[in-house]
Amino acid sequence: MQAPVPTFAKLQRFKIMRNYKDAKAMARSLRTSLEAKSVELSHSDCLELIANAFEFRDWNVMAAKIDAEAGSATSAPVANGNALVFKHVIPILRIFDVEKAYEFYRDFLGFNVDWEHRFHAGAPLYAQVSRGNLKLHLSEHHGDASPGSTVFVWMRGIEAFHRELIGKAYKYNRPGLEDAEWDAKMVQVYDPFGNKVRFSEPHAADDPRA
Repeated sequence: MQAPVPTFAKLQRFKIMRNYKDAKAMARSLRTSLEAKSVELSHSDCLELIANAFEFRDWNVMAAKIDAEAGSATSAPVANGNALVFKHVIPILRIFDVEKAYEFYRDFLGFNVDWEHRFHAGAPLYAQVSRGNLKLHLSEHHGDASPGSTVFVWMRGIEAFHRELIGKAYKYNRPGLEDAEWDAKMVQVYDPFGNKVRFSEPHAADDPRA
């Protein structure tokens, strides 16, 4: 006779013994214990049980929470005594026409042009644009990036952002507001050079991904 799958209450008691960051190890231990009782569950199923025990909607949400906290933690000191800290990620996107790039990123998406750099008059442009905490580098230099890149942006307020974009009546791009496969809303825009910026907002207000 097969042993019953542990109840939520049993998993709650198990939770008290371990930190939720040990979720994968807990799932492995749970699976091993169940196999000893002739109960077969996949590792994915065990992860979902552990996530539910910690009152997350599913494993994806819990994993995002773990990643978010791990990313905000300071790493161990390196040899010279200074902490190793990664601050920001700034994608570089290839552009071929400055006027069209600014029409898209500044006028349509609402970015500010923070600074511009050229090695000399007539040289290719390298510039930074930003909106809030989001920064992008735009480059005419052929070695910096390839056209056709995709930038994924977690955000909040996507419905208002979508209304803002549609209200600008930019004739080359009228993005939709879609339900994405990753349990989120999505607005995807295409710049004049084949690059995509994929804005996304989780459906749940307490989702730690954004």
